[in-house]
Amino acid sequence: MRNETISIVGGCGHVGLPLGIVTAEAGYRTYLYDLNPSLVRLVNHKQMPHLEEEGPERLAAVIDSGELSATTDPTVLRDSSLILITIGTPVDEHLNPRLQDLIVALQGLREFLHSPEQLVVFRSTIAPGTLRVIGDQLQEWGCPVRVAYCPERIVQGKALTELKGLPQLVSGLDATAVARVKALFLALTDAEPIVLEPMEAELAKLFCNAWRYINFAISNQFYQIAEEAGANFGRIHEAAVSNYPRMKEFARAGLTAGPCLLKDTMQLASFSRNTFFLGHSAMLVNEGLPAFLLNQLRTALGGTLRGKTIGLLGMAFKPDNDDTRESLSFKIRKLLLNQGAQVLCHDPFVQHEYFPHIRFVGLDEAMATDGVVIGVPHSLYRHLKFAPEQVCIDVWNSVKP
Repeated sequence: MRNETISIVGGCGHVGLPLGIVTAEAGYRTYLYDLNPSLVRLVNHKQMPHLEEEGPERLAAVIDSGELSATTDPTVLRDSSLILITIGTPVDEHLNPRLQDLIVALQGLREFLHSPEQLVVFRSTIAPGTLRVIGDQLQEWGCPVRVAYCPERIVQGKALTELKGLPQLVSGLDATAVARVKALFLALTDAEPIVLEPMEAELAKLFCNAWRYINFAISNQFYQIAEEAGANFGRIHEAAVSNYPRMKEFARAGLTAGPCLLKDTMQLASFSRNTFFLGHSAMLVNEGLPAFLLNQLRTALGGTLRGKTIGLLGMAFKPDNDDTRESLSFKIRKLLLNQGAQVLCHDPFVQHEYFPHIRFVGLDEAMATDGVVIGVPHSLYRHLKFAPEQVCIDVWNSVKP
């Protein structure tokens, strides 16, 4: 066991929980501080609240070892020398960062941030310049802690694997903070951390997500161009990438969602004083794709969706996962309802009780409809069989004959 104690704020979430498992495995006594008592209860009973590869067995092992526990009691922060914050900066209705949310959360914890021996590490995405603002605010409150930033760059569901293998970007407001956060991630990962200035680390995370978001928008724009011309984008894509290395980054078309890509692209746009035209264009393409798909569906069904029953397959934002955050399937459902259709949803991963207002049905019932939309390409859907006259809108080109 190491001689430092870690507390993770927001510790039972998608970012905090895998991180806590890894810190506990590395020998740090780790507390997961979370405001949600039901999540705390699940974790303490060795149950993962979301899908994570290797999660159940590794969570059980560190709970049994006594190195990890979850709590709703913030006083655990007082005796922790390392405090990892997994609260990010969302965007508001004007697509600007809501930094105040983070400031308010920290204000509720400031009485526990009392020692220069404490290192506070921000782990979730923050807007450029935020670390310096937070450092100044903590000083203003009389909190003598050191402050660092190490953005997570993990994929939902594979965090435990990626945490060990990916190089971590580390930064801090002083040399001691940088040295300590670098030492922490050297103990957790197999890759040498990469040291950046705070602004560089903040921008690096946003650049990663904005680059992916724009890449997806390119493919989604190409999809619309091809399909409007009566061409099959899926066949074009397969031909373009087949044994042609220069096109390996050419993404498939698909509903581009999740908790980070749009949000982080808009944070970058706000930081650039709304001169990030590529980012705004990507948003228009990606967020406009559901309406394009509905137009395809409406045309295929004779010009109207009113009175039609539509099966919507997949409500998560990514395949074979239960994470529904910002999933565009919900937008498709709303658009269908607005046009007078009845919508039957199917998803084998999503916990249906979290969405009592949505009608979930079995796969056979969702398929026995006037038309089907593939919201996300779960592997279960790849070999579905459709009658020649049955309408299926599959932007992902995922259903194979």
